[in-house]
Amino acid sequence: MEEKRTDIYFVSDVHLGLEVGDPAGREAEFVSFLESIPLETTRTLYLLGDIWDFWYEYKYVVPKGYAGVFNALQKLVAAGVEVCFMPGNHDMWCYHYFQSMGIRVIDQPYFFRYGDAAFCIGHGDGLGPGMRSYKLMKSVFRNKVAQWLFNLLHPRIAFAIARGWSKNGRLARKEKYVFKNENEPLYKYAIDVLQTKKVDYFIFGHYHVGVDLAMPGGARFLVMDDWIEGPNYLLYSYFNGTSTLTGHSRKIE
Repeated sequence: MEEKRTDIYFVSDVHLGLEVGDPAGREAEFVSFLESIPLETTRTLYLLGDIWDFWYEYKYVVPKGYAGVFNALQKLVAAGVEVCFMPGNHDMWCYHYFQSMGIRVIDQPYFFRYGDAAFCIGHGDGLGPGMRSYKLMKSVFRNKVAQWLFNLLHPRIAFAIARGWSKNGRLARKEKYVFKNENEPLYKYAIDVLQTKKVDYFIFGHYHVGVDLAMPGGARFLVMDDWIEGPNYLLYSYFNGTSTLTGHSRKIE
Protein backbone atom coordinates (compact mmCIF):
# COMPACT_ATOMS: atom_id res chain seq x y z
CA MET A 1 0.00 0.00 0.00
CA GLU A 2 2.77 2.46 0.95
CA GLU A 3 4.29 2.58 -2.54
CA LYS A 4 0.91 3.78 -3.82
CA ARG A 5 1.07 6.87 -1.63
CA THR A 6 2.44 9.34 -4.14
CA ASP A 7 0.87 12.69 -3.19
CA ILE A 8 1.69 15.44 -0.70
CA TYR A 9 -0.68 18.34 -0.01
CA PHE A 10 0.25 21.76 1.41
CA VAL A 11 -2.28 24.19 2.91
CA SER A 12 -2.00 27.39 4.94
CA ASP A 13 -3.98 30.41 6.13
CA VAL A 14 -7.53 29.07 6.15
CA HIS A 15 -8.24 31.30 9.18
CA LEU A 16 -11.14 29.28 10.49
CA GLY A 17 -13.32 31.39 12.76
CA LEU A 18 -12.31 34.73 11.27
CA GLU A 19 -15.44 36.85 10.82
CA VAL A 20 -14.47 38.10 7.38
CA GLY A 21 -16.18 37.12 4.15
CA ASP A 22 -18.18 33.91 4.62
CA PRO A 23 -16.78 32.10 7.70
CA ALA A 24 -19.28 29.21 7.53
CA GLY A 25 -18.73 28.80 3.81
CA ARG A 26 -14.96 28.85 4.24
CA GLU A 27 -15.13 26.14 6.91
CA ALA A 28 -17.43 24.05 4.71
CA GLU A 29 -15.01 24.44 1.78
CA PHE A 30 -12.12 23.34 3.97
CA VAL A 31 -14.00 20.27 5.19
CA SER A 32 -14.92 19.47 1.58
CA PHE A 33 -11.26 19.76 0.60
CA LEU A 34 -10.15 17.44 3.42
CA GLU A 35 -12.81 14.89 2.50
CA SER A 36 -11.74 15.02 -1.16
CA ILE A 37 -8.13 14.01 -0.43
CA PRO A 38 -7.62 10.51 -1.88
CA LEU A 39 -6.96 8.15 1.02
CA GLU A 40 -5.06 5.50 -0.94
CA THR A 41 -2.69 7.80 -2.84
CA THR A 42 -1.96 10.54 -0.28
CA ARG A 43 1.23 10.31 1.72
CA THR A 44 1.19 13.52 3.81
CA LEU A 45 -0.96 16.59 4.43
CA TYR A 46 1.04 19.58 5.66
CA LEU A 47 -1.01 22.26 7.42
CA LEU A 48 1.37 25.23 7.42
CA GLY A 49 -0.10 27.48 10.06
CA ASP A 50 -2.99 29.89 10.62
CA ILE A 51 -5.47 27.15 9.84
CA TRP A 52 -7.36 28.69 12.76
CA ASP A 53 -7.61 32.43 13.14
CA PHE A 54 -7.15 31.85 16.86
CA TRP A 55 -6.35 28.69 18.75
CA TYR A 56 -5.49 28.45 22.42
CA GLU A 57 -5.62 25.29 24.50
CA TYR A 58 -6.33 25.21 28.19
CA LYS A 59 -5.77 21.93 30.00
CA TYR A 60 -9.46 21.00 29.77
CA VAL A 61 -10.78 23.61 27.32
CA VAL A 62 -10.27 24.16 23.59
CA PRO A 63 -12.11 26.53 21.20
CA LYS A 64 -15.60 25.24 20.46
CA GLY A 65 -16.74 24.12 17.04
CA TYR A 66 -14.82 22.74 14.05
CA ALA A 67 -16.29 19.25 14.54
CA GLY A 68 -16.40 18.66 10.79
CA VAL A 69 -12.77 19.71 10.41
CA PHE A 70 -11.51 17.41 13.14
CA ASN A 71 -13.68 14.55 11.95
CA ALA A 72 -12.20 14.86 8.45
CA LEU A 73 -8.65 15.07 9.84
CA GLN A 74 -9.16 11.98 11.99
CA LYS A 75 -10.44 10.03 8.99
CA LEU A 76 -7.23 10.90 7.15
CA VAL A 77 -5.09 9.79 10.10
CA ALA A 78 -7.08 6.56 10.50
CA ALA A 79 -6.55 5.81 6.80
CA GLY A 80 -2.78 6.07 7.18
CA VAL A 81 -2.28 9.60 5.86
CA GLU A 82 0.38 11.50 7.81
CA VAL A 83 -1.13 14.81 8.96
CA CYS A 84 1.42 17.40 10.06
CA PHE A 85 0.45 20.70 11.66
CA MET A 86 2.88 23.60 11.84
CA PRO A 87 1.74 26.39 14.19
CA GLY A 88 1.40 29.83 12.63
CA ASN A 89 1.32 33.19 14.37
CA HIS A 90 -2.46 32.84 14.93
CA ASP A 91 -2.57 29.24 16.18
CA MET A 92 0.78 28.71 17.91
CA TRP A 93 -0.78 27.87 21.28
CA CYS A 94 -1.34 24.17 20.66
CA TYR A 95 0.01 21.77 23.24
CA HIS A 96 -1.54 18.27 23.32
CA TYR A 97 -4.94 18.28 21.63
CA PHE A 98 -3.76 17.77 18.07
CA GLN A 99 -1.26 15.10 19.09
CA SER A 100 -4.03 13.21 20.90
CA MET A 101 -5.71 12.76 17.49
CA GLY A 102 -2.56 11.43 15.85
CA ILE A 103 -1.64 14.74 14.22
CA ARG A 104 2.08 15.44 14.21
CA VAL A 105 3.08 18.97 15.31
CA ILE A 106 6.25 20.33 13.67
CA ASP A 107 8.11 23.65 13.85
CA GLN A 108 9.43 25.88 11.12
CA PRO A 109 11.64 25.67 9.20
CA TYR A 110 11.09 22.00 8.41
CA PHE A 111 13.29 20.18 5.90
CA PHE A 112 12.51 16.86 4.24
CA ARG A 113 13.11 14.89 1.08
CA TYR A 114 10.57 13.01 -0.97
CA GLY A 115 11.13 11.38 -4.33
CA ASP A 116 13.76 13.35 -6.18
CA ALA A 117 13.15 16.67 -4.42
CA ALA A 118 14.29 18.44 -1.24
CA PHE A 119 11.84 20.72 0.55
CA CYS A 120 12.05 23.57 3.05
CA ILE A 121 8.62 24.48 4.42
CA GLY A 122 7.30 26.87 7.05
CA HIS A 123 4.53 29.23 7.96
CA GLY A 124 6.95 31.98 6.98
CA ASP A 125 6.52 34.52 9.77
CA GLY A 126 9.72 35.85 11.29
CA LEU A 127 12.10 34.02 8.97
CA GLY A 128 14.83 36.18 7.51
CA PRO A 129 16.75 39.31 8.54
CA GLY A 130 15.23 42.30 10.30
CA MET A 131 11.68 42.32 11.73
CA ARG A 132 13.01 42.88 15.26
CA SER A 133 9.71 44.16 16.66
CA TYR A 134 7.79 41.21 15.28
CA LYS A 135 10.37 38.69 16.48
CA LEU A 136 10.30 40.24 19.95
CA MET A 137 6.51 40.05 20.04
CA LYS A 138 6.58 36.43 18.90
CA SER A 139 9.15 35.53 21.55
CA VAL A 140 6.80 36.98 24.19
CA PHE A 141 3.86 34.97 22.82
CA ARG A 142 5.98 31.81 23.00
CA ASN A 143 7.36 32.57 26.45
CA LYS A 144 6.25 30.01 29.02
CA VAL A 145 5.71 32.62 31.74
CA ALA A 146 3.58 34.79 29.43
CA GLN A 147 1.56 31.73 28.42
CA TRP A 148 1.06 30.78 32.08
CA LEU A 149 -0.21 34.29 32.84
CA PHE A 150 -2.58 34.24 29.85
CA ASN A 151 -3.78 30.83 31.00
CA LEU A 152 -5.03 32.45 34.20
CA LEU A 153 -7.67 34.33 32.19
CA HIS A 154 -11.11 32.78 31.92
CA PRO A 155 -11.58 31.35 28.39
CA ARG A 156 -14.47 33.75 27.78
CA ILE A 157 -12.11 36.71 28.39
CA ALA A 158 -9.19 35.19 26.49
CA PHE A 159 -11.24 34.40 23.40
CA ALA A 160 -12.86 37.87 23.52
CA ILE A 161 -9.38 39.41 23.43
CA ALA A 162 -8.53 37.19 20.46
CA ARG A 163 -11.66 38.28 18.58
CA GLY A 164 -10.63 41.88 19.20
CA TRP A 165 -7.22 41.21 17.65
CA SER A 166 -8.90 39.65 14.62
CA LYS A 167 -11.25 42.59 14.12
CA ASN A 168 -8.27 44.95 14.01
CA GLY A 169 -6.03 42.70 11.91
CA ARG A 170 -4.89 43.21 8.35
CA LEU A 171 -7.36 40.67 6.97
CA ALA A 172 -10.29 42.40 8.64
CA ARG A 173 -9.12 45.72 7.17
CA LYS A 174 -8.81 44.04 3.76
CA GLU A 175 -5.25 45.27 3.35
CA LYS A 176 -3.36 43.27 0.72
CA TYR A 177 0.31 42.72 1.45
CA VAL A 178 2.72 43.69 -1.32
CA PHE A 179 5.37 40.99 -1.48
CA LYS A 180 8.80 42.49 -2.20
CA ASN A 181 10.11 39.45 -4.13
CA GLU A 182 13.95 39.34 -3.95
CA ASN A 183 13.94 42.12 -1.33
CA GLU A 184 11.58 40.25 1.01
CA PRO A 185 13.27 38.94 4.20
CA LEU A 186 11.69 35.52 3.64
CA TYR A 187 13.25 35.29 0.18
CA LYS A 188 16.60 36.38 1.64
CA TYR A 189 16.23 33.60 4.21
CA ALA A 190 15.79 31.08 1.38
CA ILE A 191 18.89 32.45 -0.37
CA ASP A 192 20.87 31.94 2.85
CA VAL A 193 19.62 28.36 3.16
CA LEU A 194 20.83 27.60 -0.37
CA GLN A 195 24.36 28.50 0.70
CA THR A 196 24.51 25.36 2.84
CA LYS A 197 21.67 23.08 1.73
CA LYS A 198 20.29 21.66 -1.47
CA VAL A 199 16.62 22.67 -1.65
CA ASP A 200 14.34 22.34 -4.66
CA TYR A 201 11.15 23.81 -3.19
CA PHE A 202 10.61 26.49 -0.56
CA ILE A 203 6.93 26.55 0.47
CA PHE A 204 5.43 29.09 2.89
CA GLY A 205 2.20 30.88 3.81
CA HIS A 206 1.54 33.85 6.11
CA TYR A 207 1.67 36.68 3.55
CA HIS A 208 -1.81 36.10 2.06
CA VAL A 209 -0.57 36.50 -1.48
CA GLY A 210 0.42 33.93 -4.08
CA VAL A 211 4.10 33.97 -5.07
CA ASP A 212 6.05 31.69 -7.40
CA LEU A 213 9.67 32.71 -8.06
CA ALA A 214 12.59 30.96 -9.70
CA MET A 215 15.75 30.91 -7.57
CA PRO A 216 19.44 30.40 -8.29
CA GLY A 217 20.34 26.79 -9.00
CA GLY A 218 16.83 25.91 -10.17
CA ALA A 219 15.07 26.10 -6.81
CA ARG A 220 11.46 27.28 -6.67
CA PHE A 221 10.15 29.72 -4.06
CA LEU A 222 6.41 29.58 -3.38
CA VAL A 223 4.06 31.39 -1.04
CA MET A 224 0.46 30.17 -0.83
CA ASP A 225 -2.47 32.59 -0.79
CA ASP A 226 -5.14 32.44 1.93
CA TRP A 227 -8.63 30.90 1.79
CA ILE A 228 -10.64 34.09 2.31
CA GLU A 229 -11.94 34.08 -1.27
CA GLY A 230 -11.67 30.35 -1.90
CA PRO A 231 -9.51 27.25 -1.47
CA ASN A 232 -5.79 27.45 -2.18
CA TYR A 233 -3.41 24.52 -1.90
CA LEU A 234 -0.39 22.88 -3.48
CA LEU A 235 -0.13 19.26 -4.57
CA TYR A 236 3.19 17.51 -5.09
CA SER A 237 3.09 14.13 -6.83
CA TYR A 238 5.94 11.69 -7.41
CA PHE A 239 5.45 8.46 -9.32
CA ASN A 240 7.82 6.28 -11.33
CA GLY A 241 10.58 8.89 -11.25
CA THR A 242 8.34 11.74 -12.43
CA SER A 243 7.37 14.62 -10.14
CA THR A 244 4.96 17.55 -10.44
CA LEU A 245 4.06 20.45 -8.17
CA THR A 246 0.79 22.14 -9.02
CA GLY A 247 -1.22 24.93 -7.43
CA HIS A 248 -4.97 24.77 -7.05
CA SER A 249 -7.16 27.80 -6.44
CA ARG A 250 -10.79 28.69 -7.08
CA LYS A 251 -13.28 31.21 -5.86
CA ILE A 252 -16.25 30.37 -3.65
CA GLU A 253 -19.36 30.63 -5.82
